[in-house]
Amino acid sequence: MEEQIAGRFPVGQRLRVLDVGMGRGAQALRLARAGHQVTGLERDETLIAAARAALAGEPEGIRARMRIVAGDGRDTGVHFLPGGFDVVLCHGVLMHVEEPDALLAGLARMLAPGGLLSLLVRNGDAPALRPGLSG
Repeated sequence: MEEQIAGRFPVGQRLRVLDVGMGRGAQALRLARAGHQVTGLERDETLIAAARAALAGEPEGIRARMRIVAGDGRDTGVHFLPGGFDVVLCHGVLMHVEEPDALLAGLARMLAPGGLLSLLVRNGDAPALRPGLSG
């Protein structure tokens, strides 16, 4: 992720990042530590609690750069203004959404002009992945 950001934006630019389906917040924390303003969106209360606990152990400067919002990725328009983020991450989420079109459209609306939308999808049906995923 850091390589894509470095290749897309000027070095040292502080970015506004939205991490949709942030889970325990590991990726969001890495980006906050790198100096970016990060908002993590997660609907699972257990994962939110884990992310908050991880954030609590960080220095104040990092805590000030990261915000955790309880909510569903399909409702980004309820929580955020259009064009409010330079980078929108949606990693490991799409394969759990039955109708991804609305989610993708909402994520795209969150991007500022010239922004980066990063999507990662696990494909359990891919033949090369089956041995590793089956245990």
